[in-house]
Amino acid sequence: MPRPRKPHSPFRYFNSSPEIIRLAVMLYVRFPLSLRNVEDPLFERGIDVCHETVRLWWNRFGPMFAADIRRQRVNRMRGFRHWRWHLDEMYVKLNGEMVYLWRAVDQEGEVLESYVTRTRDKAAALTFMRKALKRHGSPQRITTDGLRSYRAAMTELGCEDKQEIGRWANNRAENSHLPFRRRERAMLRFRQMKALQKFASVHASLHNHFSQERHLVDRQTFKQRRSAALAEWQSLAS
Repeated sequence: MPRPRKPHSPFRYFNSSPEIIRLAVMLYVRFPLSLRNVEDPLFERGIDVCHETVRLWWNRFGPMFAADIRRQRVNRMRGFRHWRWHLDEMYVKLNGEMVYLWRAVDQEGEVLESYVTRTRDKAAALTFMRKALKRHGSPQRITTDGLRSYRAAMTELGCEDKQEIGRWANNRAENSHLPFRRRERAMLRFRQMKALQKFASVHASLHNHFSQERHLVDRQTFKQRRSAALAEWQSLAS
């Protein structure tokens, strides 16, 4: 009986160790640093790499790490009864053109889904909601702003009874934009729809993973959660 083949390591064609690659990707995505700024903290740790190497690692491994994190969180949250979503769209400038980044945020402030479109109509809202519902399942309640595209899309999906609209009810989604805005300024904005879509999805997953709500817990609990998040990060794609 033939032995089952071991899965190939995604790092097998790279001279650097997986720990260095994970560190470089985490520094670039998690913190408001440019590719060239990532060189300095790596060099202080005895790692001499070019910013183009960091770009290669981010493009190759960033989506893979984010997919692993997202898969684990989807499995943990699927079937959760009291799940509440907050939907909102934010504008992003792309070479002087206005595009829209749709985001689904749960009651804990974690970004579940990000989707970029050029329009803000029913078709865009419908595509975004179908993508989120297919991946994460159906929530108990969905909070939105007064944009009529949400109502039209939810009516077609048959879940209009779950919608809630309030003046301040959607502050959870509004506040979740802040980390992405800080990162956008550090990157001097985006130039392609594809690059914006990829970075928004990866950034959301990593921000969810390392956000420990340190202002809500004591120091000891925060240290335990931070250590657990780092240990889980080091095990990705191992």
